[in-house]
Formats: sequence, C-alpha cells, structure tokens
Amino acid sequence: MALLATALAALALGGSAFAATPQQLTITASDGTALACSLTEPDGTPPAGGWPAVMAFHGLGGKHQDLEPAALTYFVPAGYAVLACDARGHGTSSGAFGLDGPRYVLDTKELFAWLTARPEISDTQIGAVGISLGGGAVWNATVAGVPFKAIVPAVTWTNLATALAPQGLSKSGLVQLLAALVPQSRWDPDLLAAAPALSTSTNMATLTAIGASRSVAPKLASITTPTLLMQGRHDFLFDIDQALRAYKKLTGPKALYLGDLGHSPAPNPAEEQATFYKAILNWFDHFVRGVPNGVEKQPGIVLAHDPWDGKTTSYTTLPQTKTISVALPGTTTMSGATGKVVRSVRVTGGPHETFGDTALTVSYSGAKSWDRLVAVLAISGNSTPITEGGVKLGSASGTATIKLMDEAVRIPTGKKLVVYLSSTSLAQDPADALYLAAVQPGAQITIGRTTLHLSVLTKAVSR
Repeated sequence: MALLATALAALALGGSAFAATPQQLTITASDGTALACSLTEPDGTPPAGGWPAVMAFHGLGGKHQDLEPAALTYFVPAGYAVLACDARGHGTSSGAFGLDGPRYVLDTKELFAWLTARPEISDTQIGAVGISLGGGAVWNATVAGVPFKAIVPAVTWTNLATALAPQGLSKSGLVQLLAALVPQSRWDPDLLAAAPALSTSTNMATLTAIGASRSVAPKLASITTPTLLMQGRHDFLFDIDQALRAYKKLTGPKALYLGDLGHSPAPNPAEEQATFYKAILNWFDHFVRGVPNGVEKQPGIVLAHDPWDGKTTSYTTLPQTKTISVALPGTTTMSGATGKVVRSVRVTGGPHETFGDTALTVSYSGAKSWDRLVAVLAISGNSTPITEGGVKLGSASGTATIKLMDEAVRIPTGKKLVVYLSSTSLAQDPADALYLAAVQPGAQITIGRTTLHLSVLTKAVSR
C-alpha cells in the first residue's frame, strides 16, 4: 500500500532562510506512556507572541520522522514550528495502538498543552495537519474541543465503518494489509476484538461500535474551525465521498482539494506536492496567522487533473454531474469462490470523467450459500480499476444495488468499460486484493440483467 506518508518521507530537503534541525524528545502522557516526538523550530528570534506552530500527525504504521522532511521543506521556511510525534503503539512510542480511539484524543490535548506552554511558541496560533490515521486524529481532537485555529485532515475518513465496510461488506484484503502495518501485539484489546469482524464481515455491530467512537460524521455540522480537506481522486481506502460529505456539512470556512495523492492506486506524483503544500500554507497563513491573503475568497473546490499535468480546475460549488445508465443484459450462473460474470459496454461520447455516486443494479436468483456480491468497474486493457464496491445479500433472489466508490477517473473516448461480478475482487485481476473473503466452494448464484449507472462530470477536466 503506497501510503502518503511514504511520499512525504521521500521529499527532497531544500535550503531555507529558517534552517533548522528537528529536536528529538520524549513527552510523557498522563498515563505514563512515553511519546517519541520531534520539535522543529525556525532559527532566529521568535516573533512577539511566539512562533505560530503546526501539529503534524502521521499515517498508519508511520512515525514522526516521516513528517520531518515536510516540516523542513515547507513549514519551517514559512516561519512555523512543527511538533510531530509517534502515535502510541507506533515507532518508539509506548502504549497500545487504538486506531484513533479516545486515548488518542487525550494524547492530542496533552501534546497541545505541552506545545503552547513553551515560551517560544504562540499560545493561540496553532494549526494541525494529519495524514490518513493522522487525519482521523485531527478530526476527533477538533470535535473534542482542542482549539486549533485551522485544520487540514488529509486522505482520511469521516465515517470509519463505511470506509472499511461499505454496505456491510468488509474490504477484507485491504483491512488485512492495513492490520499488518502495526503488529497485533501492540493493539489495544477493543481493536483486537474487532479484528475478526473486519476480515470476515461477520458481527458487524462490533465494527459499527468501533467506528462510531472514531468518526466525526454525525458531528460535522458542529465544526466551525477553518478546514481544508485534502483527498485523493483515486483512493480505494478513503474515497472522495469521505471528504465530500464533510465539505457539504461543515459550517465554518472550508475548502476541498482533490488530487493524485492518497492510498493505492493513487500515484502520488512528487511534482504535485508543491501545489498542495502551497494550498496548506496559504490556509494556515490566513486562518492561523491572520495574513490577509484572500484565500477565503477563492473557489472552495479544487480538482487536480489526472494524470497530474501541473493544472487544476476550480469550482465555486459542487461540480455538476450527470448519470449515464446502460444495460448489461444476460443470464449467467456462477459457482464457487472463483466464479465470475464479465460484461462490457462502450459508453458513447467522451471523454468522460467519473465523479459522484456510480452504482450497479443487479438482478439475481438461486443464491445457495452465496451471501455477497463484489463489483469491479474497469477500462478494457487497464489493470487498475476505475472503482469497486460490494454488498451483503439478504435473500436468495432479488435485485441488489452495489454502490461503487466515488473515484475521479478519466475514461478516454471510445474505450470499452468492463464490469466484473464475483464474491471477490480477484475476478478482475489476481493482484486486485481489495475484497478477498470469498464464498464457500459449493456456493452458487445466477446473475441476470445488470444496469450500470455511471456518474460523470458534466464536463471532463482531465486531458
């Protein structure tokens, strides 16, 4: 899994008028847990009131050193101090990994208090940026009342349950991959108890409970902290909807940047980093430091082109979309874990660019021990899917609606679209391990008429 933190760690370090060296230190939490951290400050005399600062939070399986290149390359040269720490259960911090549980919120409160108590740091001019797991920490701390002046939750979730198991079917292969990033010997008991449900899509009430205490979705309307959301346009862990729902509900100043950053299959081009870090700095300059740079007057939504070409398209409101519905007729019976149905269609016009809520409606019958359907939508000849989705079935026959992840992908003119239906995503490609938990060998189901409801931008922006 190409995590964004890996891309950050690979940033080249540039020269700076505020040359600095990260100070490695240990901060002890109130329960005695030792948190490994670094504090990077600009050289020279702090301004009146102290340096404005950024608290930075790394991704799953990461460490605070992953964030130091960004601190040295972007934030410190702009006059910000940066505090970054290994989350408990990560790196050389002690404590148990809790997937942004309540103890993580308390850690953030205590780290904020530690930082603002330093005489060279401002008491009030503190922003926060978090990547993936760290983005969840930023959201949860903000809801809990940590007084950040501005936040940037990046490539993260607002509803953890729907991110990991949309429509009640776990992204089992991805969950297993993520779980391996932190040894289970470091997990807290609640998370360990939920692990089987995450992998098998059974006892989903456990996942719902875990997700509820770690998700801001029900509380978004209460957040007035200026928020710059950053999300990947092609990310199979946290899709565009995780950020788009937040953008719709937030009541304070807000903006949304959608780019080629994120989790697999996002390419994370190094050339794009300067663009999105400029957006972050402009956001912090205005809302943390009070610089009148006009960022609050700019269009709220920015969509980077795919592949990255150095250009973006801005929208003052949500991008307009249209739905193209096409029938995929036929009747096919599939059996066992490797059974699959493949249907294809050419969508007229184009080029098209997917955006919004694409779905498949599937007529099925004769389901015997077949309790799930996984759908993969791909461009013919391209091994990387456009999007995927899955749903648990509740009866032996009927019509299932499979909601596919909200991904922004260009479909060239004249290209054939291929839909794969099975119990796993392996039906599309042996390397596509998003949905791995399969039906039993003797399972069977008959797939009838299928309709693709393809949501695309009214006008494609990528060329």
